[in-house]
Amino acid sequence: MIYLNYNNLDAETQERLLSDSKADVKRRFGSDLKAYAEKHYLNFEDVLHEEAVKNLYSYTYVFNI
Repeated sequence: MIYLNYNNLDAETQERLLSDSKADVKRRFGSDLKAYAEKHYLNFEDVLHEEAVKNLYSYTYVFNI
């Protein structure tokens, strides 16, 4: 069995997964993140990006070879 993490993937795949992760985080926690960003005077996109990266490491990657 092959175990890979996010860092082992090529740049194109990383970007696609990051985009998917951002959409997932925004769908699940968007209003909470927006409120947090406004409360602490942070850029919402920066907060979203940080949370999306954290979310990437909770994924299990399955590949068909």
